[in-house]
Amino acid sequence: MASVLIVDDEPRIAEPLMFALEREHYAVSHVALGRDALDALATRSFDLLVLDVGLPDLNGFEVLKQLRQTSEIPVLFLTARQDEVDRILGLELGGDDYVTKPFSPREVVARIRAILKRLSPRPPSALWQLDEAGARILCKGEALSLTRSEYRILAAMIRHPGQVFSRTRLLDICDSDEDSFERSVDTHIKTLRAKLKPLQADGLIATRRGIGYYLEPA
Repeated sequence: MASVLIVDDEPRIAEPLMFALEREHYAVSHVALGRDALDALATRSFDLLVLDVGLPDLNGFEVLKQLRQTSEIPVLFLTARQDEVDRILGLELGGDDYVTKPFSPREVVARIRAILKRLSPRPPSALWQLDEAGARILCKGEALSLTRSEYRILAAMIRHPGQVFSRTRLLDICDSDEDSFERSVDTHIKTLRAKLKPLQADGLIATRRGIGYYLEPA
């Protein structure tokens, strides 16, 4: 049974959604404040976070920025904002989906189900072998010659095929003083594609225009 944490300070929004999720046999918890959400996520394990943008203490974007320092939990944003800029910002910060109020609880449940299905563990691919102990990646049985940043980017994508990583998130994953600009991520992606091309695997790192990069599921 998947566990979901709802972060919303409006009972008229949270309660119908909790009821809809419980009816579908999800384990549901609810808090009203961003700081309470961060505390709950630091002490308990959840499978997905439903996060309102307009919280009274920290806004949802700030909650996610702090959360992404330690966790890759999938996040579905709830918001009254309809601006495209806000939707893109939420996705660039590492959100997985975005629902605008008012919404149908059934729609939100369906989106949660789709996110969890997309991110559920898959059987190991014959294409990739991730040797974390040796910090190596093999593609079609051949070890790739990768820099530290290239290894960290590709390893994250292999662990989460289909998940879109923004440039900002990939910079955090690189965790290198040499990578201080978002465009350096584009350079790493270009180099990775060049290294994969001789193995006829150059089409696997795909671009989601305006958002980021993802590894196509094998």
